[in-house]
Amino acid sequence: MSEDSGKFKPFVPADSTLPEMTATSIILGILMSIIFGGANAYLGLRVGLTVSASIPAAVISMGVIRVIMRKDSILENNMVQTIGSAGESVAAGAIFTLPALFLWAGEGKTDTPSLLMIALVALFGGLLGVMFMIPLRTALIVQEHGKLPYPEGSACAEVLEAGESGGAKAATVFSGLGVSALYKFIADGLKLFPSEVHYELNAYKGAGIGADVLPALLGVGYICGPQVSSYMFAGGILGWLVIMPLIHTFGGDMTIFPGAKPISEMESFGIWSSYVKYIGAGAVATGGILSLIKSMPLIIRTFRDAVRGIGAKTGEANRQNRDLPMQFVLAMIVISAVAMWLLPMIPVNFAGALLIVIFGFFFATVSSRMVGVIGSSNNPVSGMTIATLLATTAVLKATGNVGMPGMIAAITIGSVICVATAIAGDTSQDLKTGFLVGASPYRQQAGEIIGVAVSAMAVGGVLYLLNAAWGYGTDQLPAPQATLMKMVIEGVMNGNLPWALVFAGVFIALVVELFSIPVLPFAVGLYLPIHLSCPIMIGGLVRRWIDKKKGLNETERKEKVENGILYASGMIAGEGVVGIILAVLAVLKLDPDISKLLSLGNIGGILFFVLLIATLVYFMNRKTAEKKQAA
Repeated sequence: MSEDSGKFKPFVPADSTLPEMTATSIILGILMSIIFGGANAYLGLRVGLTVSASIPAAVISMGVIRVIMRKDSILENNMVQTIGSAGESVAAGAIFTLPALFLWAGEGKTDTPSLLMIALVALFGGLLGVMFMIPLRTALIVQEHGKLPYPEGSACAEVLEAGESGGAKAATVFSGLGVSALYKFIADGLKLFPSEVHYELNAYKGAGIGADVLPALLGVGYICGPQVSSYMFAGGILGWLVIMPLIHTFGGDMTIFPGAKPISEMESFGIWSSYVKYIGAGAVATGGILSLIKSMPLIIRTFRDAVRGIGAKTGEANRQNRDLPMQFVLAMIVISAVAMWLLPMIPVNFAGALLIVIFGFFFATVSSRMVGVIGSSNNPVSGMTIATLLATTAVLKATGNVGMPGMIAAITIGSVICVATAIAGDTSQDLKTGFLVGASPYRQQAGEIIGVAVSAMAVGGVLYLLNAAWGYGTDQLPAPQATLMKMVIEGVMNGNLPWALVFAGVFIALVVELFSIPVLPFAVGLYLPIHLSCPIMIGGLVRRWIDKKKGLNETERKEKVENGILYASGMIAGEGVVGIILAVLAVLKLDPDISKLLSLGNIGGILFFVLLIATLVYFMNRKTAEKKQAA
């Protein structure tokens, strides 16, 4: 144990026995897992980003347990966020990969994956991620305390310890959820105004500009902050206001693969989908691989140190240094690997199951430590998944597993590892929170398993529902990561990509890297329509305004920023929940559309979005304003 960890005293002492894994915390955690898992699935498939559910889940839990149930229970609240955040991580791993199977099914190349297959892939990936992390807890969370900050885990612990204000904070989350839900229903349900505002720049042929005027994107921009938002927006500007007009100018009346008609006849969206999307894909893949290469020294050191620390003991045994038994951990790993090999609905042979365990343990170990340094938001999960897919597809092709069976096996292996990597990072953050507040690790690890199991069962239904409502690869659900993974596998297996466009993206990414600009957010902005990065940029500007506003002391500024993050988290959850409800209505062919009777057009969309921004600013400032009035 390091000197720091030896001196550290958690918020709740080891000899205190407070309610922790109770029926209340399990039920609330399961609800949070389903809600935030579904919301993040919708958000990730639409914009390619997911957000942490730990803090909003903890805040909602505090509101329910403290305000409604009239009791204080920090460890119960911690259990709720532990179970709840697992849903977000399982959803992230699943949506980054599994929609590729739906895309192939839509092309008539394979059958649609079954609900059971999706649930088992998510379940085994999640279980492996939790199991791989358990023997690393002492080495990474305890012995490295004071060295590995685990930013999201530490922030969540601060929120939990400030539980006396939980009611007000929960109200902020619920306000964001309610405003966002109403807004989303008016925009995409009633269609009173278009949720996507678009203008062709006719004087600048090939270019277009616009924005998806939706609450989740504004919330994502606020949470990510101005820097990441500006990188994404810069990628969008390059694609839509530089490359596309050049393609239109030089393409003229030519029909160039993979386009299906003369470029001069294409509007901006046609040029983007036929050409710029592939350039962006090359840039995103390069960004993921570059992030992996730059992290390689840390990866190697992490893996070495973590393996050395497996099984380390930390003083006198008590509830705060107990993990789930190692026999159970090893048994779950073996059972998961054998089940993936033998179950017929999972298209993985013995070699594939072995690759999953090897790559999964390596990347889960790496993810566990890297999130301690750079945070979960910057964890290069997509880069690790791309590296896995490149390696496994090449191995499968070399061993004669070619065509669709080989590609399906590759994406399945990649899916399990992607979920495992995401869950390992999430588990690490949760265990850090628990370490700070004084939770019982073995109970948290059991909570992670519950969250994984519930969200694995739910995510298949969400994927089916969203595909049935709108389909992946559409404007409504572009599924950027899954589309990219599909392109990577097809490129290695069949060699049928427009490689000139892909390599143009590769070299754009290298130029961006040489300018010391973070490649991944820039590349995602290039890959996605500018309509997504524009409202994200606006959210980032609101965050910059409050970060730089004069006349605030640090306490006031921190409070306003936190209020904004909680409200933004509510906006993301609200839109996700209503998005899923609208998907149900679409499948049932119940259309509440009133646009034929009344539509406010693009101007209405812009005005409503301005009002939405105003609500964010209001709730950011509301608590401080109340305090001033009270004074």
